[in-house]
Amino acid sequence: MISETDLRVSEWCAADFINDKEDVIGYINGLLEQGDDDVLLEALGDIARSEGMTKLARETGITRDGLYKALAASGNPSYSTVRKVFAALGLELRVVPADPAKAQSA
Repeated sequence: MISETDLRVSEWCAADFINDKEDVIGYINGLLEQGDDDVLLEALGDIARSEGMTKLARETGITRDGLYKALAASGNPSYSTVRKVFAALGLELRVVPADPAKAQSA
């Protein structure tokens, strides 16, 4: 039987489970479907950590500390920062009709 002293628990971090671009895309799309902006921005921080903040800082032109602050749970990144992070990840933001039938009549 396992005792409490034998059991070790570490803090769960989504960044530990993001292994490739497909994971990133699935994670972001799933959160977009939920519609929770705060969780989406926090997830962008998870993704950035999985990629490596130093690498993203170099590719975005934003300091490493600036990225950590902007992408923290309490951060409030500008659209420019979000766009730069997506570009550094090899992703882009697009707009598609939520309801193609309504888009045709507009």
